[in-house]
Amino acid sequence: MENANSLNMLERAPDKVSGAWVFKGTRVPVAALFENLKDGASIDQFLEWFPGVKREQIETLLE
Repeated sequence: MENANSLNMLERAPDKVSGAWVFKGTRVPVAALFENLKDGASIDQFLEWFPGVKREQIETLLE
C-alpha cells in the first residue's frame, strides 16, 4: 500500500463521525468497508450502498 496515496483518500477529524477515519469527502467510515467485505459484500455492493465513496478510493486503500 502506498501510504501517501491512501492518506489522500482518507480523512479524520474529531468533530466528524467521532474522529473515525472516513473516506475523504464523505461521512462513511473506512471500518464500514472492511465490515461489509467481511460479511460477504462485494465492492460493487458497497459502492451502491455508499454512493459518496469512489471506486478509486477503495482500490487505493486495498492495494
